[in-house]
Amino acid sequence: MVDQKVITENSEVLMHFSIKLADGSAVDSTKVDNKPAKFVMGDGSLTAGFEDCLLGLKEGSSESFTLPPEDAFGLPNPDNFHYIELSKFTADVPAEIGTIISFTQPDGTELPGIVREIVADSVTVDFNHPLAGQTVTFEVDVLEVL
Repeated sequence: MVDQKVITENSEVLMHFSIKLADGSAVDSTKVDNKPAKFVMGDGSLTAGFEDCLLGLKEGSSESFTLPPEDAFGLPNPDNFHYIELSKFTADVPAEIGTIISFTQPDGTELPGIVREIVADSVTVDFNHPLAGQTVTFEVDVLEVL
């Protein structure tokens, strides 16, 4: 019998995963298009909280973990709420509550923000991760440990 490989801090992992909210709705899953995720532990693809769940899992195992916001996508940071003048928005990029807009940073990178509120001429844009503050369930099927 062949020993099953175990995920360690430097493992390359091929797995299916789903991330679900407390109400059971899936927000992300590799099973939808049947394309498993491949990554190296510690490469920044997953948060430390998600990686901690994977350490010690064996090839072929399936597990489910419920993570509080602190271990998943973090808590909302009030410093990540910005107020932008309504006049900065256009017909192509309208200020509508719930809309996710990509803002170009000075270094050329894109940063998504969610329009949360519009009061008079001020638009509140939330640059926190959309799942910040959420308790999530992380389901994994470890296909291969390389």
